[in-house]
Amino acid sequence: MPDAAFKDLVIDATDGPVLAAFWSAALGLRSAPAGDSSAADFVLTGDVPEHRVWINQVPEPRTVKQRVHLDLHATVEELARLGATPAEEYADAEGDGWTVLRDPEGGELCAFPDRASDVGPYRLYALVVDCADAAAASAWWGERLGLEPQRYADRPSWYRLEPAAGLPWLMLFIPVPEPKTVKNRIHWDVWGETERFLAAGATLLTGRDDSPDPHVFWDVLADPEGNEFCVFRPDQD
Repeated sequence: MPDAAFKDLVIDATDGPVLAAFWSAALGLRSAPAGDSSAADFVLTGDVPEHRVWINQVPEPRTVKQRVHLDLHATVEELARLGATPAEEYADAEGDGWTVLRDPEGGELCAFPDRASDVGPYRLYALVVDCADAAAASAWWGERLGLEPQRYADRPSWYRLEPAAGLPWLMLFIPVPEPKTVKNRIHWDVWGETERFLAAGATLLTGRDDSPDPHVFWDVLADPEGNEFCVFRPDQD
């Protein structure tokens, strides 16, 4: 039995309104203030609950290459019109029809134009996670979500979880040489029980019971690679 089900994505921002405007248009989602928490926090929604994205304003800016990024079914030209800029230093890494760009705060994203005209309004293609051990990371998350990792024939060191069981898009695990050094600016939330994640090797970073804020009803954990994620009990939203 899976330990969890995918819930939604969270993107950190130093300027919430700017990044919310960019990502809502880039992903094909509606943007609205996120309740009464902050005028700088936003929630992006579509017609499917799992498409929801939270834009949370944080004080720290982006300083290093993001260890988690998004791939979009979109052209370079349309993303540039929304405020994306070229990531020239990654030009040599481009291939198979994608181009690396930066969002208005410098965060990396990839444009895949081949299906941009026929996928419909929702544009997210994949969540990409850099890994020290892509095989182990994909196996760990595959077991948590009840999905079987698949290898790419032309890139056997890359692993993926196909959309299924509430996961609305591809989850891709890619090996990289550099270690994780800072908090991820993109993370994902799941429905599940914290105890089951801890028993499987996750680390508790912040517990809901430790927060002075009564509106915090989730636990913040890290997977074995150090990637932050939040666990919500199935009976809460």
